[in-house]
Amino acid sequence: MEIGKKIKDFRMQKGITQETLAGILGVSSQAVSKWETGQALPDIQILPEIAVYFGVTIDELFSMDDDKEFDRIQNMLWDERDIGAEEQNKAERWLLEKAGNGYRPSDCYALLADMYNHLAREAHRKAAEYAWESLQLEAGEKDAFCELNEAMEGYTPDWCARNHNRLISRLKEYLKAHPDSWKGHLWLLDNLIDDHRMKEAEEYAERLAAINGTYRVLLYKGLIKWHSGEKDKAHEIWKEMEQTFGDEWQVHLCMGDVMAMEGLYPDAIAHYRKAVSIQQAPRYVDGYDSMAHIYEITGDKDLAVRVLEEELAVLKEEWDTVSGETADSVRNWIRRLNAK
Repeated sequence: MEIGKKIKDFRMQKGITQETLAGILGVSSQAVSKWETGQALPDIQILPEIAVYFGVTIDELFSMDDDKEFDRIQNMLWDERDIGAEEQNKAERWLLEKAGNGYRPSDCYALLADMYNHLAREAHRKAAEYAWESLQLEAGEKDAFCELNEAMEGYTPDWCARNHNRLISRLKEYLKAHPDSWKGHLWLLDNLIDDHRMKEAEEYAERLAAINGTYRVLLYKGLIKWHSGEKDKAHEIWKEMEQTFGDEWQVHLCMGDVMAMEGLYPDAIAHYRKAVSIQQAPRYVDGYDSMAHIYEITGDKDLAVRVLEEELAVLKEEWDTVSGETADSVRNWIRRLNAK
């Protein structure tokens, strides 16, 4: 906490001397000097007077340094489902101000995007609840189906609404400026493949191969073949990927995804289990979520709950996470399964 620095900043903004502030608060100028240099802290009884004079809250007097405040906002997005309008506006003002002043501008804008995506997800969750309530009251209501589908990110039958052309154009623009960005290539490939723009995908897969020598090149070359209808060729490529990079946990996570994509659920489970078994702590929990989805899809509620309980243990033991949105979402999933 840097209350002394904050008092000095507020005093300078007011354009007054330490002696003037001391006279207003009924303390010595030496006391104000010691506050501002960090040699002493104001008495707790005088804090409300300081806050009132400067027109701020007591919380603002105890503001953290920039790195800690940035981390606080980030942790809030990870841990809290509902973020109030006041906290949202406060975070946005702080991040925009810091970005404008040159403090980690790229990170600040990325965190702003994270915050608005968080708010959008929460808005979709609420929208899904209201749409479901509407359907319970009047079965077959068209508008409610549309809203439920959008809120839960369902399939959109209209090509003009579901294609990724605008995002693809942005990503291509980014790669023109940053041709060595392998992450940019991956995001572009994902969207090209989803839009069945395979010729372009093949081109960018070759560009990826020129800058990245990891399993990702074979993964995406296999995905292009699979979505082009050449499934046997895709599996040959993925087999090569597994033989070459099989000691990497991400390979088994990806193999689990492609097996699930084909409906080969036992094979998918085996790969997800392998991924979580060889990954070093602290482990990501994607594999557990994926296994739980498969067990729920196949009607094995007990195994789904068991896997989710494993996930809670990992969150507690390896991430020190026992509360907040991350853990609560898993508990809510377990409750929903047990209620079936």
